[in-house]
Amino acid sequence: MPLVVVGISVLVLLVLMTKLRLNGFAALLLVAVAVGLVQGIGPEKIPDVLAEGIGGQIGDTMLTIGLGAMVGRVMGDSGAAQRIAGRLLEVCGPRWVQVAMVLTAMLIGVTMFYEVAFVIIVPIAFTLVRVTRANLLWVGLPMSIALSTMHSFLPPHPGPTAVAATFHASVGLTLFYGLFIAVPVGAFIALLWPRLPFVRAMNPSIPKGLVSERVFEDDEMPGLGWSLSVALLPVVLIAGAAVTDLAASGDNGLLHFIAFIGSAPIALLLTLLVAIWAFGPRIGRSLAEVSASCKEAAQAMAMILLVIGAGGAFKNVLVEGGISDYIKDATDGWSISPIILAWLIAAILRVALGSATVAVVTASGVALPLLAGSGVHPEVMVLAVSCGSIAFSHVNDPGFWMFKEYFNLSVLDAIKARTTYTTVLAILGLGGVLVLEQVLDALSI
Repeated sequence: MPLVVVGISVLVLLVLMTKLRLNGFAALLLVAVAVGLVQGIGPEKIPDVLAEGIGGQIGDTMLTIGLGAMVGRVMGDSGAAQRIAGRLLEVCGPRWVQVAMVLTAMLIGVTMFYEVAFVIIVPIAFTLVRVTRANLLWVGLPMSIALSTMHSFLPPHPGPTAVAATFHASVGLTLFYGLFIAVPVGAFIALLWPRLPFVRAMNPSIPKGLVSERVFEDDEMPGLGWSLSVALLPVVLIAGAAVTDLAASGDNGLLHFIAFIGSAPIALLLTLLVAIWAFGPRIGRSLAEVSASCKEAAQAMAMILLVIGAGGAFKNVLVEGGISDYIKDATDGWSISPIILAWLIAAILRVALGSATVAVVTASGVALPLLAGSGVHPEVMVLAVSCGSIAFSHVNDPGFWMFKEYFNLSVLDAIKARTTYTTVLAILGLGGVLVLEQVLDALSI
C-alpha cells in the first residue's frame, strides 16, 4: 500500500537523522532512492527523477534564498538590520515584539511567497533575538506561522490561485473571504505556539554566518529611512506586480515590465544592487567589504540549499511513484460533504507528497464534480482545499527543511514545532470555512 511506504520512509528518515546522525542531504537522497525502488521506478530512471526533483526545487528557491540571504547579510553587516530592529523595539517594546513580527509578516505575506518573505524578514528577527537576548523561536516562530497562513490560505499565492481557476471562483472574493479566516486564525496560533511548554523548552541558536555578530553604536548605523526603504523595496516590487496582475489585463510593454521587475528573483536582485550601494560606498564601506558580506552569506546557505534540494528529490520520487494517483482513486467514491472531502484529500496528499501545490491541484480535481450540485460557494471550496494543503508539514516538505535549518533545530524539534502548528492551522481553517459557508447561506450571498 503506497501510504504504508510513505509512513515507513518517514520513520527510516527519522532514524537515520536522529539516531545515526546522518547528514540530512545524504539521508534524504538515500531514502528517496529506496522509495523509488519499492514503488517500481526503474533503477535506470531513479537518477533522473532525483535530478528533476532537486533541479525543480532548487530552481524555484536558490535565487530567492541566495539573493535574500545576501541582502540580509549586507543589511546586517552595515547596521541597517539593527536600526530596523531597534526602531521596532522602541515603538512596540520588548513585550509586544511578537505582535510586531506577526503584523509585519501578515502585511508582507499577503502577496509574497513564504520563502521570499521569510528570507526578507528573518534577518530582522535574528537581530531582535541578539539585541533582546530572547529565545529564537519566541521571535521567529510567530513570523513563520503568520507567513505560512498567508501563503497557504490566500490568493494570489500559487496554490489558492490555481484552485480558484479550477472551481471558476472569483480570486478577489476568495481573498476577501479568506482574510476573515486567515488573520484571526494565523494571529491566534502565532501568539499561542511560542508559549506552549514543548516549544519553550527549545532554545536554538542563530545559524552561523547568517547575521552579523557586531553590535553597532547609533552613529555607526545608516538612517532608518534608507534601512526601511531597502528592506521594503522587494515587497513593493512584488506586491505591485501582484496587484497590477489582478487589476489589469492586456498585452502591452508596461505590464510585461511590471511583471518582470516584480518577479521574486529580479526584485531581490535589484534590491541587492541598491543595498550594495546604499550600505557600501554611500556610507563609506568599500565594495570589497560588501562583497565579503555576500560571500559569507552564500557560504552559510550552501548546506541549507542542499538539504532543501534533497527534500525536493524525495517529494518527486513520491509523485513519480504514483502515490497521488492512488489517493485520488481511493477517495473517488467517498460520500461526505464536498467541503470536508476537498479538505481531507488535500491534507492526505500533503502528508504523502509534501507539496502543497500538488495537493491542492489534485484535491480540486477530485472535488470539482461534487461542486456543481452541492450549492457550496466556489470561493469557500477554494479555501477548504487551501486550508487542507497546509496540514502536517514534515520531512517530505522542502519548506520543513528551510524552517529547520534557519531556526537551527533538530529534526524532532522541527516536527514538534512546525508539523503541529501547520496541522492546527489546517483544522482551525476548516472550521472557519464551514462557518463561512453557513454565514454566506444565511445572508443569501
